[in-house]
Amino acid sequence: QVILRESGGGLVQAGDSLKLSCAATGHTFSAYAMGWFRQTPGKEREFVAAISWSGGRTYYQDSVKGRSTISRENAKNTLYLQMNSLKPEDTAVYYCAAYRSTYYSGTRYQFPGDYAFWGQGTQVTVSS
Repeated sequence: QVILRESGGGLVQAGDSLKLSCAATGHTFSAYAMGWFRQTPGKEREFVAAISWSGGRTYYQDSVKGRSTISRENAKNTLYLQMNSLKPEDTAVYYCAAYRSTYYSGTRYQFPGDYAFWGQGTQVTVSS
């Protein structure tokens, strides 16, 4: 079992930056590939970014590519999402999640159903 807790959300203006953190406790953090997802009311949870267990490979949704950076510090059991040039459409609850295994299966990193553990979420609101 992995317990995940996000932090760093808040209310910002368009063009600002935020860095989300996800602290993990429980099972060995480095044993899991990790991802960030977001969700707005009435919509399905959508993929934002993912990272391999070592941090050597990263994947991004097209709408955040070039504006966001996912990273991890296994020694600190922490996952990050640096978001720059924020837009109102980035407004959502952001969740970190631990994948069901160490390695992604093909492009399965983008499917929330493939993740085993989830945090409670942190709200990001971007005003125009």
